[in-house]
Amino acid sequence: MTAPAPAGGIPLRQLLMSLGEPLVELQAAPAGLDVPVRDVAILDPEDPATASAGELVLAIGARGRAALPALRAAGRAGAAAVAVKLDAPGQADALREAAAEAGVALLSVRRETRWEHLDSLARAIIAGPDAPVSAEPNAGDLFSLAQTVAVLTGGIVSIEDTSSRVLAYSRSSDTDEVDDLRRLSILGWQGPEPYLSKLREWGIFQHLRSSDSVIEIDAHPELGIRRRLAIGIRAGVQPLGTIWVQEGARPLAPLAEQALVGAARVAAAQLIRRRRELSADVRLTRTLLTGLLEGSTGPQSLATHLGLGLRRPATVLAYAAGQGPERELTRAEVTGLISVHTAARHRGALLAPIEDRVYVLLPELPPALPLATLRSWAQEVVAAAREHLGVELRAAIGSTVDGLAAVPESRAQADRILDAMGRGGVDLEVAALLDVQAEVLVSEVLALLQERAGLRDPRLTALAEYDRRHGTRLAESVLAWLDALGEVRLAADALHIHPNTLRYRVRRAEQLTGIDLAQPQQRLLAMLQLRLPAEDA
Repeated sequence: MTAPAPAGGIPLRQLLMSLGEPLVELQAAPAGLDVPVRDVAILDPEDPATASAGELVLAIGARGRAALPALRAAGRAGAAAVAVKLDAPGQADALREAAAEAGVALLSVRRETRWEHLDSLARAIIAGPDAPVSAEPNAGDLFSLAQTVAVLTGGIVSIEDTSSRVLAYSRSSDTDEVDDLRRLSILGWQGPEPYLSKLREWGIFQHLRSSDSVIEIDAHPELGIRRRLAIGIRAGVQPLGTIWVQEGARPLAPLAEQALVGAARVAAAQLIRRRRELSADVRLTRTLLTGLLEGSTGPQSLATHLGLGLRRPATVLAYAAGQGPERELTRAEVTGLISVHTAARHRGALLAPIEDRVYVLLPELPPALPLATLRSWAQEVVAAAREHLGVELRAAIGSTVDGLAAVPESRAQADRILDAMGRGGVDLEVAALLDVQAEVLVSEVLALLQERAGLRDPRLTALAEYDRRHGTRLAESVLAWLDALGEVRLAADALHIHPNTLRYRVRRAEQLTGIDLAQPQQRLLAMLQLRLPAEDA
């Protein structure tokens, strides 16, 4: 058995979603799918049937009813699940009954699956993207990347190393769409030799080792191969692996090739750091980037760590979610989509989620890069998020600054733009300061009024309080009248009331507060303060 399980872990549901068909199938889950899986244990048939809390127990060599002792021991120990291979369909009934009695989940494993492959993948998924750096690639974050690429391309994705061993793959809801090459590759951990020979014969591997471009492989029904795209994962001239996208029942997305380019760059960053056993891993990069964006860390640390020029132009793009779909999406899905799309456009792009926003630093930009180019990059991300994830994103383009030292200024400007867009009244998905300058400045004045009650006119505060107490709409009517520049009919139409009703409300507001709306300064202050939320006005 393995050493004691580490704290944390992931829900069984997440493990199953990542592994999925064709490796394992859920047979029973008497404790539900939210039980935590913290580690993987291999139970040899010659070992005593023991387990530890939170473990996924791989009952190797114990087929069918021979796995009953493992199930009972796992239940007594509080293990998360037991995985077994079945010789015949009828064996599942007795095992499901035993699993229900023991209170432990039961997973059936395809006979062709190699136990060491399942062990490796399950450990990588449980470890996740924050696992310590090791000499072997950590597939936890690669699974997330594969799923992101599948969403963007509309295909079925696998990521392999230079020996054609599968490191990670995307989930597929329809097993009929999966061709023989993908199915056998996942079950056997690497592509079957007859297929690999054909790919070598066609020059596919040579292209992937020597080129950064995407290659298309036509369908070969006689070999059980559907159309697919592939790209090499490279660090300079050093090949690290490949990404494959198999076409399913529907054609691949129009921008599938672009998504693959970005994904290959993201994968390279993950693989090369682990291959070299760098102590400064992705988390260090993100820590330094976050510090730079927040102004708490100078630019030299990040520049030294990544070899960036301190005085090259740079820009910050910021993304925030608007109204999302009914289903709840993980932040990782949105972040993954942004990272893949941005990496496809700018090789050195760096990404950091901070609170409810995702920031992208574009360092070492070409001089005088047109704003239209940055706008189109951001618009691609927003469109992809809507199409593939059902998420409405807003994007802000910060100022292009002269070097990394001024990056906090670019981030601050992007935040100002997003703040203004979030207050409403801006019918844009992507904006730079020139697009929303008035809205940004008004938004900041309102934020100042909201924070400092002493700057507000107490008469307007009293008017808002009067409305709350009496259920009237005087403040709203005054603001509509001011916005319409005194055009009574226009303001009345906006409120769906009679013009005389509007006139009465404006006069009544003046009588109650003593405000003289004929005075320009009082009109200006009213137009601002009445835009505050009702509880603050």
